Amino acid sequence: MGAGYNRAIIEKMLPAVWDSQAAYGMKNDTKPDPDMPKGHVDKKKGSSLLVHIADVRQAWGRTDLTLIERQSLVMRYGLDYSFEEIGEARGVRKQSAQESSERAVGKMTAWLNGEKYVDGYDNLDIKEDEQSE
Repeated sequence: MGAGYNRAIIEKMLPAVWDSQAAYGMKNDTKPDPDMPKGHVDKKKGSSLLVHIADVRQAWGRTDLTLIERQSLVMRYGLDYSFEEIGEARGVRKQSAQESSERAVGKMTAWLNGEKYVDGYDNLDIKEDEQSE
């Protein structure tokens, strides 16, 4: 791990935690468009899609998430519920449903990067001297 994970990668890979077929529908950002001419392929620079999926599955099982956070992630990324639907199912406001989902994704991102989670963790690659300003 420690591959420089961010929130966007985690959110993209989360459906594959519950649906083993999800990877087939994911776009491989490193693959050229089908209408582009074929060229030499460098196997050392292959897709990291399957590695990301495996890591996110590990994070799902090992990150210290509350029951509410786990439920929120399953509803959001496993069942494709909107934040409004999650809020209705849990009997809370949309904002509360969104916050628990975002906090859970942040915790998983921090765990994958081997860092301590703090509220608002996003791993935006901000340099330390920029943070101290």
